[in-house]
Amino acid sequence: MDYGKFKYESAMKAREARRNQTHVQIKEQKLRPKIDDHDYDTKKRNVERFLRGGDKVKVTIMFRGREQSRPELGFRLLQRMAEDVSELGYVEFTPKQDGRNMVMVLAPTKKKADAQAERKVEVARQAAEREAEAQRDKAERAAARSDRG
Repeated sequence: MDYGKFKYESAMKAREARRNQTHVQIKEQKLRPKIDDHDYDTKKRNVERFLRGGDKVKVTIMFRGREQSRPELGFRLLQRMAEDVSELGYVEFTPKQDGRNMVMVLAPTKKKADAQAERKVEVARQAAEREAEAQRDKAERAAARSDRG
């Protein structure tokens, strides 16, 4: 076998393998123990979006001053977050205190490649719907013009 041909084929296989790889990122969402319900909902929506995208999420609760003496507040908040997003992800690392912060890592139930493929199908479906809507509008305008003229 020709060595140059072998080297070329192995390089092509490596390139193809790299193309099919997905890079899972760790996104971070920071909270405070005294967070309001509306702010919590906003943070939760961000976590859900990250998990739907197939990325891991590091949820950090920052304690300041006297809040450090009440870590159970942060623990309850992290448990609430884990319950709220349980259908999209699971707790990879349980909450643990790290100095002034308490950290928990959530991992998605779907793989990133599956999430990307699902997103691509959804985008194609929406584009087809928009195209069909545009065709209907065009036909209606043409019919209206022919009725006038």
